[in-house]
Amino acid sequence: MTKRLELIFMDAAGKTVRISLPNANDTLAAVDVKSTMDQIITLNIFAPGGYDLTQAMGARIVTTDVQDYDFE
Repeated sequence: MTKRLELIFMDAAGKTVRISLPNANDTLAAVDVKSTMDQIITLNIFAPGGYDLTQAMGARIVTTDVQDYDFE
């Protein structure tokens, strides 16, 4: 099972932008995640599609469980 942190932003064009971070720590506090997202916006380090990120919309931990089938 893998976990990733998905940060959800709004950009200057009004579109939703998601940034996924692998190996998420599910003990993170919401206030810390929000603070980090606000810093990302303030530092203006991402501009997907040429548009600045303008607002932190939310965040979530996404858990994926993969089951492989053996065909040998």
